[in-house]
Amino acid sequence: MFIFGDIGNSETKVFLVSSNNRIIKNINFPSNKINKKTLNSKFKILVKDFKKIRKILFCSVVPKSFSLIKKFLSKKTKIRCYEVKDLNLKSLINIKVNYKQVGSDRLTNAISLIDYKNNFIILDFGTATTFDVLINKTYRGGVIAPGIKLSLNTLSDKATLIPKVNLKKIKKVVGVDTISAVRSGFFWGYAGLIDNIVNLIKKETNKSFKLVITGGFSDLLKESIKTKLIKDKEITIKGLIRISKLIK
Repeated sequence: MFIFGDIGNSETKVFLVSSNNRIIKNINFPSNKINKKTLNSKFKILVKDFKKIRKILFCSVVPKSFSLIKKFLSKKTKIRCYEVKDLNLKSLINIKVNYKQVGSDRLTNAISLIDYKNNFIILDFGTATTFDVLINKTYRGGVIAPGIKLSLNTLSDKATLIPKVNLKKIKKVVGVDTISAVRSGFFWGYAGLIDNIVNLIKKETNKSFKLVITGGFSDLLKESIKTKLIKDKEITIKGLIRISKLIK
């Protein structure tokens, strides 16, 4: 069995995967709440027998959190805990960006799609809203825009008269009160931002793409984006499974 994980700025997801790459179980917890107590309680749910673990691999954009998990797992098993950039990713995908600065999660998502002939734009609704461009199995870079939840929380924190708002699909553009106005701004604003950036990428590259979306707000916005898309909430774990083949 394998342990694969995705450590994001907001949330950490860890998967127990069988030797034939089937997801057996998974756990989620806030990345800023990682400590010995949390890890003990969560991994007790995930893994019954650490002696059966054969590979451990994480993609991480939070070095401190990865270090804590790595230290915890080193006491549970003798198996080395890898971060994806410890491995030779360039043997899987051609990377035409500053390797040190591109997020592990973004490369992992791109690697999950390298078997397909199409060009892809991968849209990930995380702490940031990211667009990653894959052309002819080459990672070309992308776009980083403010994350929806982060922007919404910042607005309510900084504007005294704007309350905390739960986003939901809204049909009308013109709001009749503060909450509906905020919902409209974020719902239609991000839908427009996404379509505009996708169209600009197409224009700049002179290529056609399939748009793959993932992350927390993909369900909310999928029907309001004009570009045809494919929703795949398991894109990162698929990439981790592929990358794990580099571990001997």
